[in-house]
Amino acid sequence: MSGHADDFERMSPHQQYTMDYMRMAGHRSNVHGLVEIDVTETRQRIRTLEEETGTSVSFTAFVVYCLATTVDEQPHVQRYRDWRGRIHEFEDVDVNVLIERELDGERIGVPHVIRQANQRTLQSIHDEIRRVQSDTADHTDTRLASLARRLPGVLRRQIWHLPQWFPSRWKHLAGTVAVTSIGMFGTGNGWAISPTNYTLQLTVGGIGTKPRLIDGELRSREVLSLTVTFDHDVVDGAPATRFVQRLNEHLEAGHGLDFESTT
Repeated sequence: MSGHADDFERMSPHQQYTMDYMRMAGHRSNVHGLVEIDVTETRQRIRTLEEETGTSVSFTAFVVYCLATTVDEQPHVQRYRDWRGRIHEFEDVDVNVLIERELDGERIGVPHVIRQANQRTLQSIHDEIRRVQSDTADHTDTRLASLARRLPGVLRRQIWHLPQWFPSRWKHLAGTVAVTSIGMFGTGNGWAISPTNYTLQLTVGGIGTKPRLIDGELRSREVLSLTVTFDHDVVDGAPATRFVQRLNEHLEAGHGLDFESTT
């Protein structure tokens, strides 16, 4: 037998929370829609805006803004059922967005809730995301997180039942809808399907170049791969389809990218 001891590495709190979340989120009746959105004109408007005005707008902030606008127009997509079967529908659109940050020398996606995004300007959402990205402090060790880490796994994972039990508490802790992105970690297009504890979640894939027929001519276009996930126990197919169509319109039209709307 070898006299060398095995090397062990302690799982980080962030990894532990992610593992617990993924295990519990898989129990919802999620339906995933894989859509392609032509963002050629939108991306050009973002570049032009930055060149002409010096106003910088990230694509993630733009997606969050369009999502919040569309949910504000169709709030039934962020309903939740509590433990008594009652429906909770919120006026505020609090978007939990995955933001890439550097922690302990490693770049990881950290969840952050943008509160009342439906009442915010696109520029203010962009600025908040940039502030979180530049923050190098580790904020994961809150009182609740510290307590949860000491609990046995079977009890710790019950925290993720909050959406089904107490929707208002879930809103306070984690927001009402979510945006996660795989595009921030690589290049190229493609979809991702992820379990979620939210009634509505967007998973932003990459942006790739594809040929599209425009006015009878075959042209090269920038196409976003987007996964839209609904909890079918709360949102029926027809309302979900209408929501996706409206979101598509906002994303393709560059909603909110007028200079006056971003200041």
